Amino acid sequence: MAATSTDRITPSGTASPASPASSTGQIPLEQPPKLKGRHKLLQSLQRISSSPSLTKRGRSHSTGYRRDGKASLSCVSLGQSAYAPCLGNGSSSQLYGGLNVRPMTSGQAYPIEEHEDNARIRLVGSDSPNAAQPRTIPLPTEFRPGSRGSPRGSTDAIQETAVAEPAPKPKKAFDFWGSMPDELRMLIFSYLNPKEIVRCSAVSKAWNKMCYDGQLWTKVDTTEYYSDIPSDGLVKIIASGGPFVRDLNLRGCVQLRDMWQSEGKRITDLCRNVVNFSLEGCRIDKTSIHYFLLRNPRLEYINLSGLASVTNSAMKIIAQSCPQLEILNISWCSGVNANGLKRIVEQCPKLKDLRASEVRGFDDEEFALEIYKRNTLERLIMSRTDLTDGSLKILMHGVDPEIDVLLDRPIVPPRQLKHLDLHQCPEVTDNGVKSLAYNVPYLEGLQLSQCPELSDESVIAVIRTTPLLTHLELEDIEGLTNNALIEIAKSPCAKRLEHLNVSYCEGLGDPGMLQVMKNCPSLRSVEMDNTRVSDLTLMEASNCVRKRGYGEDIPRVGLRLVIFDCANITWAGVKGVLSNNARVPHSRKSLQSISVMAQAVIPDQSVETKTVITSSITPPPQPAVYPNEIIQLKCFYGWQMTVNEHNKRVLRGDLAAANRLDRKWADYMMATEEAGATGAGARRRRRRAREAERIYNADDEDDDTYGAGGISAFGGRRRRAHSGGACALM
Repeated sequence: MAATSTDRITPSGTASPASPASSTGQIPLEQPPKLKGRHKLLQSLQRISSSPSLTKRGRSHSTGYRRDGKASLSCVSLGQSAYAPCLGNGSSSQLYGGLNVRPMTSGQAYPIEEHEDNARIRLVGSDSPNAAQPRTIPLPTEFRPGSRGSPRGSTDAIQETAVAEPAPKPKKAFDFWGSMPDELRMLIFSYLNPKEIVRCSAVSKAWNKMCYDGQLWTKVDTTEYYSDIPSDGLVKIIASGGPFVRDLNLRGCVQLRDMWQSEGKRITDLCRNVVNFSLEGCRIDKTSIHYFLLRNPRLEYINLSGLASVTNSAMKIIAQSCPQLEILNISWCSGVNANGLKRIVEQCPKLKDLRASEVRGFDDEEFALEIYKRNTLERLIMSRTDLTDGSLKILMHGVDPEIDVLLDRPIVPPRQLKHLDLHQCPEVTDNGVKSLAYNVPYLEGLQLSQCPELSDESVIAVIRTTPLLTHLELEDIEGLTNNALIEIAKSPCAKRLEHLNVSYCEGLGDPGMLQVMKNCPSLRSVEMDNTRVSDLTLMEASNCVRKRGYGEDIPRVGLRLVIFDCANITWAGVKGVLSNNARVPHSRKSLQSISVMAQAVIPDQSVETKTVITSSITPPPQPAVYPNEIIQLKCFYGWQMTVNEHNKRVLRGDLAAANRLDRKWADYMMATEEAGATGAGARRRRRRAREAERIYNADDEDDDTYGAGGISAFGGRRRRAHSGGACALM
């Protein structure tokens, strides 16, 4: 095999890479370039593929193997050699170190005498085909390839060591926050309130930059912190928002009074995209207001309530530069009158809400005619103004409207008003208010309080023609009687009415209020203090709320009654309301205590009849049942603390504790009434009053009877029972 398939090292005198290059007879070798690392090791261990052991391993050819059939010094045999002459000159040291050899001719059988000490290669054969000396030498044992389980000294182990991958570099710590996109960081900060954002700005410079990014300040509302933030910090927030600011609410920020003069121009130049603007209660000069209004043409909501620096000049600027205006609040602006408002009504076609309480000039009929022509207002507040019947009629009918002969009323387009406030307009009478009838079909809120000239006639006329009415204010109208309340109960708006205020109407009593309670199921608030209503109205109100049903959820307040200073209301009526708040119907209680009877029918194979086995199974506990809604009372101050404590227990679902408090309070009130009576048995009644007071002030077994702080129902501190002590009357 060695003679047919292996390459051989060529002797001197032939055209091969090992041909002699000097006259001394020594064969110099052409040294390859110096290599490093594993390439150096592989270069020195090149091999041929003639060995059968390598054929099975399927390895690729080495870089030094050439298939052209020519000899190469880098090709050595990996198999055992059977030729003795290779090892015939001594020990194995001939292969490793200093073998002193001389070139041999083809006819010589023995090596020539050594003449150099440091020769590295020995010529072992000739190129001729008839040479007796073989041209291959065996590979040393420690470098021969072995099996997969070969020791560390094998060639495979050396190659595997040479091609081993370098040790992995330690991974750098992942910066989660630093690697996050800016958009996500801004989104996270957007969930914080302004106070939290300002606190986060002190973490680092990077956070400070993010916290004062304009994207976080599109809405600057100082309602919750206007009294805590200094003027410099507020100016920094507004300037940081800049063109991003859409809602700017500076209500009550009086600390900006001096900053408007120094920083007002810079703030206005930065904030030029404001849509909602409020300066209510601020102290700002006229020039700054005008400059800001001129620079923000996109304004839709303007609140300048209570500013003395606002005049008709500001109204002129708004009319010219704010065509998108929808809501304007200039209440209590003493420098504004109907002349300024007339320009806004004329030049702002989208105006829907005009709030002008305590503004002069509403007696101007030309201004009322402009409002009639515009007919876009949905809310109009004219309280505490000099409005007259003539102006109100023009506002509803216009000038010289066409009259329907059959119905005797003007034929005009209906007004779009949904909320109308005319309270404290002393010059308005029934003649003017009756003009609202049939002309405000979309009205939802009407305030006619403290108009002394009104009576049932005008109120009934309006109530009959407003089917969408939900809020009605009739406070302090002396001419109002129970007929108006009865008409309210019969009107189309009875099913929708939610709020009714008839306080200080001394002519009202149970005949009218009972009808209202029965026929207005959607009531949420009724104010009837200083009227003649009695406990019957309270009982009817409790019955109305009880009809709203029961459920498993914790109760909530469904009706608020204001009944203080009502002479006919007694503690018994208040106690009845409290009892109904904590009352669960008997049918509901029985459902929680009934056991389930299960009947199992088992057929008997031997008898035609069936055996019935009855067993009693204890059911799982049923969920607690509570009233869906309760009544919240505002009553006599001496009873109010007990009422509040009772409501607190009911609202948290502790009906048992509420019933205990109800019973104790009733016992105490009865004992107090008996103690105040004179005549026979007064001493015994006083003793019973002291005993009732002691029980009333005693602690419950597992409940804080008087809530946090131990405050009793009559304002005193709760007294704990002491052995041997005596109770004194309060």
